[in-house]
Amino acid sequence: MRGRDLPEALAARPFTVSEGRAAGVRGADLRPRRVHAPTRGVRTASVPTSLPERAAAFATGMPGDAAFSHVTAALLWKLPLPAAMEAKDVLDVIRPTPVAQVRRRGCRGHRGLECRELVAVDGLHVVGLADTWVDLGEVVGRGLGVDDLVVAGDAAARQLEMQQLAEAVGAPMGVSLPSGSGTAILGAALDARVRPRGKAQLLQALPLVRSHSRSAMETRARLMFHRAGFPEPELNAPVRDAHGGWLLDGDFVWRRQRVVGEYQGADHGSRKRRSADSSRASSAEDNDYRVIEIYAEDVFGGARRRACLRRFARALELDPADLVIE
Repeated sequence: MRGRDLPEALAARPFTVSEGRAAGVRGADLRPRRVHAPTRGVRTASVPTSLPERAAAFATGMPGDAAFSHVTAALLWKLPLPAAMEAKDVLDVIRPTPVAQVRRRGCRGHRGLECRELVAVDGLHVVGLADTWVDLGEVVGRGLGVDDLVVAGDAAARQLEMQQLAEAVGAPMGVSLPSGSGTAILGAALDARVRPRGKAQLLQALPLVRSHSRSAMETRARLMFHRAGFPEPELNAPVRDAHGGWLLDGDFVWRRQRVVGEYQGADHGSRKRRSADSSRASSAEDNDYRVIEIYAEDVFGGARRRACLRRFARALELDPADLVIE
């Protein structure tokens, strides 16, 4: 029997060996050479490749009180992490403290689920978004730094605020919902922990988290300006003409100086997108704004970074002597 020959009820999802036998599949046909065995006691018709597929397969064989946590949870929440961490195959799994950790090949066991929010993400039990961000403190020094915590924190804070908005829209009339900025929710999750690992780095990162960043590279560009001593810009803010007409949403807006910084990522690479960007920038410049483009090479150090910072310093009429341009 091959995967395609399995009963229809089993072929489309991970299933346990017991389920296979109950469905009439012979024991010999459940051996790993006939169907895929992603983890002990679990079978799939094909090899799980994506993280959600691998997590779903492992979840089928895990105890009911287990959930995905740490790096695995962050990736399931689609928080941006360094590429090397996204490529890791080991799944982080957490259970309540009184019971044994999950010990399976391909899993890393943790304890403490009772101290964390538990939610469902695409049908999987996953540690909540704010607690997941706090858990990333345990990974600092193993491929994650403070800037990476800020990048993940920006994305988490943004998602938390979007969740609040969605809940408010769907709530019955007169029902009050808890409110607060995404950053405040992250801070509350950190405060609720007793001596979390990486607390010093999390405390460094938290004041730098902003919910209005829309990409990891926008966050890294913002940190570049912050560490150089620039005044903090508005993030993804509308720029309008003298009559209130919309011109563009600027990634970084220094409104008083009428300067806009636009990060040009890979999604801006098509001719159509570049044309639209150019048109909006021209309209802003016709209204006495200066629009300066930023690229990845401008953010990651060296001569390009120094030249970029000097270019913005001139536009903002800042004295380079008062800045840290390196």
